[in-house]
Amino acid sequence: MKVFSLLRFSVTVLLLGLLVQSCGDGKIDPVDKGVSAYSHEISTKWNLLFLEVERHAAGFRPGPAPRSLGYMGFAAYEACVPGMPDYNSLAHLYAGLSIPAAEGGEYHWPSVVNAVYGYLMPRFLGGVSNDLKQKMADMEASNESAFQAAVSADVFQRSKKRGQDVAEAVWQWSTTDSYGHDAFKDPFGNYDWQANYKKPGDWVATTPGPGKGMFPYWGKVRVWALPEDEKISRPPLPYSEATTSAMYAQALEVYAQNTPVQSDDSEWIGEFWSDDLLDLTFSPPPRWIAIANQVLDNEDSNLETALETYAKIGMAINDAGVGCWNSKYYYNVERPITYIRRLIDPSWDTNLENPITGENSLTPSFPAYPSGHATFGAAGAEALASVFGYAYSMTDRCHESRAEFIGTPRTFGSFYEMAQENGWSRVPLGVHFRMDSEEGVRYGTVIGRHVNDLPWKK
Repeated sequence: MKVFSLLRFSVTVLLLGLLVQSCGDGKIDPVDKGVSAYSHEISTKWNLLFLEVERHAAGFRPGPAPRSLGYMGFAAYEACVPGMPDYNSLAHLYAGLSIPAAEGGEYHWPSVVNAVYGYLMPRFLGGVSNDLKQKMADMEASNESAFQAAVSADVFQRSKKRGQDVAEAVWQWSTTDSYGHDAFKDPFGNYDWQANYKKPGDWVATTPGPGKGMFPYWGKVRVWALPEDEKISRPPLPYSEATTSAMYAQALEVYAQNTPVQSDDSEWIGEFWSDDLLDLTFSPPPRWIAIANQVLDNEDSNLETALETYAKIGMAINDAGVGCWNSKYYYNVERPITYIRRLIDPSWDTNLENPITGENSLTPSFPAYPSGHATFGAAGAEALASVFGYAYSMTDRCHESRAEFIGTPRTFGSFYEMAQENGWSRVPLGVHFRMDSEEGVRYGTVIGRHVNDLPWKK
């Protein structure tokens, strides 16, 4: 009995000692809590803010925005992967990148994520207004305040340092990509579209617009998973002006979408997926982050799932942009408005209008084939499906209650179904041929699968 009592007393003293040690500042440190023990909330808050800031970020659509998301998603994943026992670090796959090793001790993983985004987002989204810069600073500070009240000082500081160290390493590596780094400052480069106009069917800059080709060099930007020999899509239909040709039939299809008038459903689809216009909405590639935000909320996902999701989407849409733009300027296919006005109806207009400026008959300022919307969308859909399933149904509420255009939610049976409609939406809008959209969906799916095939899991 005396031995038992002494043993019980010793255990009690030991437990009390541990409790005092962990609660010396009145806060309880997390004990053996992996990343999966936390909510997705911190990563989703930052991605929601990205969508708000990027909406007003000139020069970021279409290439720099998905590139930013790729690096930030990857950095958050790498910073937290020591707390994700079923996952692998991917850093060794990329020459010139060195991720600092995690220190010993406990981590508060939401603090790690907050530090990653707090470091990287203001750097990637350079050139935005002071108000938007302040929103990013306020987000980081607000989260820090909440986390400091929840965990001990040493755990918080260790976690913040972990996030900042990894973020700095990823940022420094990103600056070595001379084509992608700070590309928003010069979207046009020294490309002369007129010098590259060699034959009928080649791309002509359209009006209204800048009269230049946007991001002609984007095919040289660093990729995450797309093999060098797959940085080109399949070729388009052969050019023809014959009224019996497949090319002419596709032009007629575009023309028929609003001649004499556009149907209500076509208008809804075109406007729902557009996301073309600065200050009106976020751009098309981040649309798939907006979709992911909804899925993570719907599923009440944990932080581990969120980090995988955001990393895969960001890396997939980055590679989609590189492959698509490499293909666009290689094939140099004209837009439907040029073909239709030359051969079918010289007064024909597209359905893309800007409610902010009042401009109408707009067309994006780069070659048509393949569709960027379709390529980005299919890559993002493939990434989402790898996490949440290939038969995941949802209602997309990205633009619910918008008054400037038709943002009424639409319901889909799978992410692939969303990608298909997103691709098709460019045809009734009048800015793409069917072939642009169909090849974009095919090519984007291939690109997304390359990202999914990286060794994420052990």
